Order: sequence, then structure tokens, then C-alpha cells
Amino acid sequence: MEIVENGDAMEVAAAAAESAWPGSARRSHLLQFLLHASNRLDLRPVVKYSALAFFAERLLPALPRKIGFCGARSGRAVRSWLLEPLRDSNLELFALVAVWIASKVHEMRPLSVKSLKALSDRIIADQHFTCRDFADAELVFMEVVDYNIGSSNIAFIYLEELLIQFREISKLGDLLNMDVCMEILDVLYETEDTSWLFNSPCPLAASTLVTAYVMSVPKQTWEFPILPWVQFTTSYAEEGIMKIVLTILMHLFKPDGIKEKNKSDFSI
Repeated sequence: MEIVENGDAMEVAAAAAESAWPGSARRSHLLQFLLHASNRLDLRPVVKYSALAFFAERLLPALPRKIGFCGARSGRAVRSWLLEPLRDSNLELFALVAVWIASKVHEMRPLSVKSLKALSDRIIADQHFTCRDFADAELVFMEVVDYNIGSSNIAFIYLEELLIQFREISKLGDLLNMDVCMEILDVLYETEDTSWLFNSPCPLAASTLVTAYVMSVPKQTWEFPILPWVQFTTSYAEEGIMKIVLTILMHLFKPDGIKEKNKSDFSI
């Protein structure tokens, strides 16, 4: 009985450690690093958000299980000098590798490893990586994510499709700025409390569109029934979309400011 209880306790401890990984401050730093690198490389949005999905939604959650972090492990272990020890500089390298992989998926002429190495020399402070290190890191990255680099099921793809459809049926679509939509996604990626929203990319895309509509379109022109249209287009419940919209707004603005708004402000 004692052995079983000890085993259960170890599993609980491992699960707790895994859920706490990589920590709010560390995660925020890594996501800001990737966003900064994306800006420096002037990536197309689809490459940027694919890289974010590969890194934040697949690599980071899988690492504890793949390297036995605090006792957590599932599947075949991945061994590499890049993982033992797992320094911040190595994680920053993996962030750039996510960008590299995303560019290979979406670009006819992907980013060269030399350009990524040159950038890493400027923005990774603690270590200089070679082109060979990038190649090694790519192999490790692919092993950790089990070669899952599909990019059709990410929030940005759905968001882009929704915005195109919206602009086809309403002139108000021209007032809805894609840059606002992307700024919302960036904030949600950087905020650990909202990272769970990316587990449901299509509802998140619909909710981001509604949020951007509220922020971009003048209130006096809110004649378009955006929520019913989004519900019809995506088949997701209006109530569920509205909950996500309010969650997004609570993280974009001060809670006190939201509470002071009249309920009619959200009658969209």
C-alpha cells in the first residue's frame, strides 16, 4: 500500500511540475523573444503564427514528457545536449527553429540557416550557435513534437478565412483591421492565463474577429449582426463565443474599465 501511495504521490508531483512548466515569466520571455524575432525577420503572418503554434502549443507542452522533467515522461525519451541542461538560450534556439520550420512549410524560398544564425548572434545573449547546432536543434524539435508540423488547424488560418468572408458580405469588413486581430492574438500568446484559448483555434478565431469588430468599427455603424453571423458561419454557440470575447477584453483592458461599461456596449 505504501509503495502504491508513494507512486501516486510521485505521479501527482510530476503532473504538478509539468503543469507549472515553463513558468509564467519564462514563458512570457520566450514568446516575446519569438515575436521579436518574427518582427526582425519581417515574416508573413502565416509563418509567424505557425511558428508560435509549433513552439508554444506543441514544443513547450511536450518537453516535460519527452525529457522526464520532474519525473514526467511518456513515449520515447528524447536525448540531446540541447535538452540536458535545458538553458534559456537553448529554448531561444528552439524558438528560432520553429520559425525556420514554419518558413519551410509556407514559403517557396524558406529562410536560410545562415540568416537565422546571424540573427541568433545578435539576439541570443548567452551563447553563440553554429549552423550545425541549428540542424541538430531542428531534429530534436521534430522528435519532441512527434513530427506534428501541420498548420491548417491554427487560429490565424481560421481568422483570415473569416475576415475574407466578412468582407465579401459587408462593407464594414473594410473597417476591420487585420493588424488589430493580430495584436489581439499576440497578447493572448504572451499571457499564460489565456494560452488555453489556443486549444480551440476556430472558436478563438471567431471571438478574435468579434473583439476586433468592437475595437475597430465605430459604434454608430454597428448595424451588422456580427455575433449571429459568426455563429452561423462557424456553428459555435453564441454564448460560448461571447464568453471568449469577454475573456479577451478582460485581458486587453483593465477589469475596472470593463465593469464600468454599459451592457449595451456588448450588444453585438
